[in-house]
Amino acid sequence: MSESAADALSIALERIRLLARQEKIRVTQHAQQEMIEEEITLDQVLEATSTAQILEYYPEHQRGACCLIYGQTNRKRDLHIVCTTAQPVLILITVYEPKLPKWVTPTQRRKKE
Repeated sequence: MSESAADALSIALERIRLLARQEKIRVTQHAQQEMIEEEITLDQVLEATSTAQILEYYPEHQRGACCLIYGQTNRKRDLHIVCTTAQPVLILITVYEPKLPKWVTPTQRRKKE
């Protein structure tokens, strides 16, 4: 990864954390449904953003730059959050707990066979 790419990710992550701390958030209907199904609260999402790392970055996404982040709640619950990185508010696109069969660990996808 180039230094400029690493800088862009660092800036995106800081922006995500800042917007989350300021609670400048919009939850999409899809994210809300996932949160209900997996019993994930908004407070847990906010906790996870404070420890987050970017796993995947999609700068050219059709709806604008976004990324997949991984973080843990205060009680060590692993969460994945797909959110925007270039809007005046943090838009939560989806939120879920990473688990098999798609995820081997919270940060490692299962290899496709």
